[in-house]
Amino acid sequence: MSAGSTEKVIEMIDVEKSFGTRHILRGVSLNVRRGEVMVLLGGSGTGKSVSIRHITGLLKPDKGDVRVFGQSILHGPRRTLERTRSRMGVLFQSGALINWLSVYDNVALPLREHRLASEEEIERIVREKLEWLGLLPAMHLLPSNISGGMKKRVGIARALTTNPEILMYDEPTSGLDPVMSQVINELVRRLQKELGVTQLVVTHDMNSAYYIADRITFLYQGRVEFVGTPEELRNSENQLVQQFIHGRTEGPLEIDAGDPTRKRRR
Repeated sequence: MSAGSTEKVIEMIDVEKSFGTRHILRGVSLNVRRGEVMVLLGGSGTGKSVSIRHITGLLKPDKGDVRVFGQSILHGPRRTLERTRSRMGVLFQSGALINWLSVYDNVALPLREHRLASEEEIERIVREKLEWLGLLPAMHLLPSNISGGMKKRVGIARALTTNPEILMYDEPTSGLDPVMSQVINELVRRLQKELGVTQLVVTHDMNSAYYIADRITFLYQGRVEFVGTPEELRNSENQLVQQFIHGRTEGPLEIDAGDPTRKRRR
């Protein structure tokens, strides 16, 4: 399932990042094309979430560059970064909902916070997004009164209120049962098909990766080990990739991939 475009809307170029003695990203280069779903795959501690934080400008690399819509987000005035951020939406692993706000008010928050619309327009936009995601019946409920899957969808609805061109997800199916995981997977594909949104999905869920991805980037110990389609991933001769996708305990992949003191093996 290919989005067809070759235009690169996200680029990480030889990005390196360390926190103290921990080397998280070790020369990561990746790109996401307009309209595609790119899955960033790998175990815990391999640099997936840190990569997203670089793309949003929340972190700056020690070396390398990050470009979004063809412009470096590391250089130039802050207003340029803010304009770029306004074209992106992020769904955090927990949904990051505010517990004391209703579903409606959570979704309305970005529009109110940045004064992007009148209350009348906000109501129209929020209702539209909630209806699109099947959440209108829950709009007056608090996050504590809705399921994990609904929280994820509320987070997506909130991200969609500003009509972003890029959506990024940090483990969107984490903690969900198989049925709700598939609901989220189908939603990712629907966003691509109906709205043309470019999407970068961080996950270690192989079923999800195979279903939603146009291409997959596999990270191991802060390095890109593989980039290709789901079919190319299945057929890869890289033993790290094969061990990971089949969940084998024996092989070259270190069980604790986030430990910088462990030696890399082939």
